[in-house]
Amino acid sequence: MTALFPFLTAADVKSLRQAAGMVDAVRAGRTPADWEWALQHAAFPGTQQSTPIIFGLDVIQHAEGGDQLEFLLQVVWVDPGRLAVDAAVNVACWCETDHATHDVDTLRLVVDEETPLPAAFLAGAVRLTGWLTDPHDADHWRATAGLPSRMID
Repeated sequence: MTALFPFLTAADVKSLRQAAGMVDAVRAGRTPADWEWALQHAAFPGTQQSTPIIFGLDVIQHAEGGDQLEFLLQVVWVDPGRLAVDAAVNVACWCETDHATHDVDTLRLVVDEETPLPAAFLAGAVRLTGWLTDPHDADHWRATAGLPSRMID
């Protein structure tokens, strides 16, 4: 953590680990959470087509027929010197025009003086743990977002 976020205090690192532990606890008895980090993104990597992710988790649940439900929690760069914590529920697209996926619920907290990284990450982890206990049916999430359901043959 200190290599990824050198500005954090020991208490901040402990807070991040505790928040990650909350997510791991909700995942107990299932496939273990696979936390990933990109040390090459510890410093802002410059202009990229995709959001530079520093640290995060992507929990993917596949269902028959190519359906997919995904839960994300990530620390990302939004601009040089500005981080954000993103959390999202994402579903496979079954629209007439294939958009690939849709975010059906999201949270973005920009890290600043009022919302330091440990607080933003904890809020994202709390939201993610709530989502992970909600229905794990992608069609439930699509209906909530007003998206078309998967057509079953």
